[in-house]
Amino acid sequence: MSDQSGGHVTVYAGTYTDDRTEGLHILKLDTSSGELEAVSKVPDVHNPFFLASDAGARFLYAACAVDEFDGRPGGSIKSFSIHPESGSLTLLNEQHAGGDLPCYLSVDRTGRCLLSGNYGSGSLSALPIDEDGRLEPVAQIVRHEGSSVDSGRQEAPHVHSIVLSPDNRFAFSADLGIDKVMCYELDASSATIEPAGQGFVSTRPGAGPRHVSFNPDASRAYVINELDSTITVFDYDAESGSLAERQTLSALPDHYNGENFCADVRVHPSGRFLYGSNRGHDSIAVMSIDGATGELTVLDHEPSCGAWPWNLEFDPAGEFLLAANQRGNVVSCFRINADTGALEPAGSPVEVPGAVCVEIPSPTVR
Repeated sequence: MSDQSGGHVTVYAGTYTDDRTEGLHILKLDTSSGELEAVSKVPDVHNPFFLASDAGARFLYAACAVDEFDGRPGGSIKSFSIHPESGSLTLLNEQHAGGDLPCYLSVDRTGRCLLSGNYGSGSLSALPIDEDGRLEPVAQIVRHEGSSVDSGRQEAPHVHSIVLSPDNRFAFSADLGIDKVMCYELDASSATIEPAGQGFVSTRPGAGPRHVSFNPDASRAYVINELDSTITVFDYDAESGSLAERQTLSALPDHYNGENFCADVRVHPSGRFLYGSNRGHDSIAVMSIDGATGELTVLDHEPSCGAWPWNLEFDPAGEFLLAANQRGNVVSCFRINADTGALEPAGSPVEVPGAVCVEIPSPTVR
């Protein structure tokens, strides 16, 4: 969302903090210097674990990790309208998320359906969206089944993301608890999903798949695995929605043997570079993407300018990368070298207690 007064974009930061209700922060990014500025907080938003906006940058949705809503156990999802000039938010309504600990949201490109990944209940929810951006009650709940080898983290399904394919036909859900990426076909008009032909693809046991990112030409999908700190490259068949593993490599430096849990993965709009966040090593892995094969080569590990980096976000021009550092309580900004993909700290990190998610609505195809 551009600020009409000049070279700024509005940034929304979600947080995971049990003791604050003003968990949704509004920032501004100077698109010349990369300096971030705190603008305001949105009242009565508790634990907005994840944020998503529609393709027209008119509405913002917040997954709130609360224990109960409307007298029922489970989280909620708030919808806001975005002021086109100031970036300020107006609450439209709030609905039950249809599951526990909603941690990821995707809005389909027609703006008619919102999908929620619910970590605690290992489920997906589909909610219709009205023309005015308001959410209707959950239309469908899909529950995953199974477990995997890590008895502490994989005793049951734990949906960690739900990501739409670039053509809006398919939805892919990385489930940390069962070491699978599930594939669904989307019917946005009815806000429903059903298993696609392949059904799922498995990662290596104990990998813990978390987030998914496609390259611009939709020939590859990249999955970051939280538990074994790896990134897996999949060949993607856009016609059938199927995935085939091509490469898996570490997101960490060879010499590092400490605790680490990967979080987010993002392919640069140019399709030439990939970035992944390391919580523990507290870095952003910088990788190049081979134009012919889609395979990755590690270039660097840039300190995240804060502790425990969660989600990453590009500015609309692809010149900056923002990182939400939960334990560092800051959002940091990096300038991207267009030729090499290297990251350079830009401006000063801005204080956002418990920062876990960063969203920049932009009326462009993303």
